[in-house]
Amino acid sequence: MISEKMNDLLNRQVQKEFYSAYLYLGFEAYFQHQNLDGFANFFHVQVQEERDHAMKFFNYITQAGGKVKLYQVDEPEDKFNNPEEIFDHTLKHEQEVTKSIYNLVDNALAERDHGTNSFLQWFVTEQVEEEATVDKVLRKLQLIKNDPHALLMLDAELATRVYTAPVAETV
Repeated sequence: MISEKMNDLLNRQVQKEFYSAYLYLGFEAYFQHQNLDGFANFFHVQVQEERDHAMKFFNYITQAGGKVKLYQVDEPEDKFNNPEEIFDHTLKHEQEVTKSIYNLVDNALAERDHGTNSFLQWFVTEQVEEEATVDKVLRKLQLIKNDPHALLMLDAELATRVYTAPVAETV
């Protein structure tokens, strides 16, 4: 059974994961409007992943004897002028998510909640991958600057990204 404090922290993480999905849905819409379908696809995959992350937390809370409380999801920022700004914001956002996951791990360890700590290790690994993926695209955008041909090549590359659902787990 998870503590009341851990229950609340995990519920807040559900909120953060749904916020991420909502933020990335806005980015997908931006790129669709710009006719950059590959970039839109990148964020479409991100939306699905973030929704899955939220549901992993949701399911863990109930399996660990906690109570799910859904908090309001804030309206995401949407004042971006180009792909580089969006990916820069995305990287900073993922770094904040990583800090949040690390905070959960720290609390689980402090409470000697080994079940929650074990559950969270998947997210620790996932965040390393998330940050690396976004950073790689950001670095490419910084290299190509205002070259429309290179931008379209990157767009084509991002169009190949495919969503893979996480393996179902039980606690």
